[in-house]
Amino acid sequence: MAALDPVTLAVLKGRLEQIADEMDATLFRSAFNPIIAEAHDASHGLYHATTGETLVQGKSGLPIFVGAMSFAVKAVIDKFGGEGIEEGDVFIFNDPYEGGTHLSDFKLVQPFYRDGELFCFLASVGHWHDVGGNVPGNYNPVATECFQEGMMIPPVKLFSKGEMRTDVIDILKANSRLPGSLYGDLNGQINALRLGNERLHALLDEYGAGTVAGAMTELRDRAGKLMRSLIRDMPDGRYSADDFLDNDGIVDEPLRIALDIVIAGEKMVLDFSRTSPACDGPVNISRSTAIASCYVALKHVFKDVPANAGVLSPIEFVIPDGSLLSVSAPKPVGGYTETILRIIDTVFVALSTAAPERVNGCAYGTINALSLAGHRKDGRRWVMFSFFGGGHGGNPEGDGLNHGNAPISTATIPPMEILEAAYPVRFTQWALRPDSGGAGRHRGGLGAIYEIELLEEKADVFLFGERGRFAPKGVVGGGAAALNRFTYEQADGDHTPPMASKMVGIKLAKGQKVRLETPGGGGYGDVLERDPAVVAEDVRLGYVSAGAAKETYRTIIAADGSVDAAATEILRAESAQ
Repeated sequence: MAALDPVTLAVLKGRLEQIADEMDATLFRSAFNPIIAEAHDASHGLYHATTGETLVQGKSGLPIFVGAMSFAVKAVIDKFGGEGIEEGDVFIFNDPYEGGTHLSDFKLVQPFYRDGELFCFLASVGHWHDVGGNVPGNYNPVATECFQEGMMIPPVKLFSKGEMRTDVIDILKANSRLPGSLYGDLNGQINALRLGNERLHALLDEYGAGTVAGAMTELRDRAGKLMRSLIRDMPDGRYSADDFLDNDGIVDEPLRIALDIVIAGEKMVLDFSRTSPACDGPVNISRSTAIASCYVALKHVFKDVPANAGVLSPIEFVIPDGSLLSVSAPKPVGGYTETILRIIDTVFVALSTAAPERVNGCAYGTINALSLAGHRKDGRRWVMFSFFGGGHGGNPEGDGLNHGNAPISTATIPPMEILEAAYPVRFTQWALRPDSGGAGRHRGGLGAIYEIELLEEKADVFLFGERGRFAPKGVVGGGAAALNRFTYEQADGDHTPPMASKMVGIKLAKGQKVRLETPGGGGYGDVLERDPAVVAEDVRLGYVSAGAAKETYRTIIAADGSVDAAATEILRAESAQ
């Protein structure tokens, strides 16, 4: 087949991405639970017919699923390949060791046939509200095996030759505290796949299967070529970074995430050999999840590379078996988000020496998975499970984003109004957290303060967080951000978790509150290079206190809010000595 001209290739790229985007939108608008409908914790894409590699992904879903879902599709190919996959089939599963991430993320994989031939796969993944396990919402911070985290479904057929298997749906619903929400989300994913089928057939009708397949191959090849070129532009060498998780929720000892990046010509090796071994608690991850998180980190650094499998073609991964980053069943993996965020941080810090003009400070580094659950007066079960935001790192072009979502996603933080409307809670505070961003030439973004009051008679609460003991780091001389802090109210006053960031079994009574003070992002560059006038503006806006302006930014703010230029010059000169 003749090479595609650039205009046709660009059009097909846009059309393919639009298919995935429409699949995203279909699920977001029809999902029952706010984690998908409001926070967009889901993703859709097109995948290679024989390898399962990512061909196209929607722009509104979670980037972490780009890498992970290719492993999910490959798991279906490996188990059912050949005559086991037929037109009209849809496969469903949530096995995190095969398809990555954790048990809350249910994957639907559908073969797409054109004129009787398998052309590619369509896939949908979404975070379901409750899939059983020991705690409502499934982020069990004290799990020691996957069976305590929820039901685990291996790849099975949900549809066989176009016929739905209702027995599978009955099993799923029977294992959830919120079967209505589960059923609604499942049907949203099914309809997203149906729309994807319709749109892809329409595209092939217009351009032909050969032309579209050629465009998919060309887009992957171009992504690989661009990635190799970007790697070649960096200096050869070995670049290292170490960071830590607070603990695993079981043993109160830090866990090391260590990365050595070796750059040689057009190749890059990401070596995690120095990372801690697998632990008892639920911060382990599978190898597929670790690779997916590296993909997300590299996409943050190399922003212009298209989102497909070509990004990883020049990358080699060294992740030893038995590592915290490469576990198999039944090791618990429910808190995977915390670990992959730390992997992303180590990539940023390691590459800050090789490519300081590309990286940013570490983001706040925890989703702070918080659940409040109980029964309403009429006996109905309610489960408020949500995640919360924080600051992003300062970057070469400016300050970090205030109160953003984690860099594993393009998701949004569920709005306060939606949570209050859906659950018996009241937010008594939802605000930016002053002095939480790391100092630097470009300041890290601010974290947030959330204070939640219970309106029902009682509730069970758990928190699965991180960064309670190891603050998000800055880069290129930037400072660290504030630590994460969680408090909960009891009859005798406020308490904090013994393990800083993880706790289960908290009992709240009506009128009592929980409070999250989330980290900001790490700073970028030398703090003494920050313009004193910008520091004064931060003080005026309440981002930085006058005390921190003096102690951290070495800037004196006068009573009228202006910069005391003479005093500031003296103070900065003393600091520079």
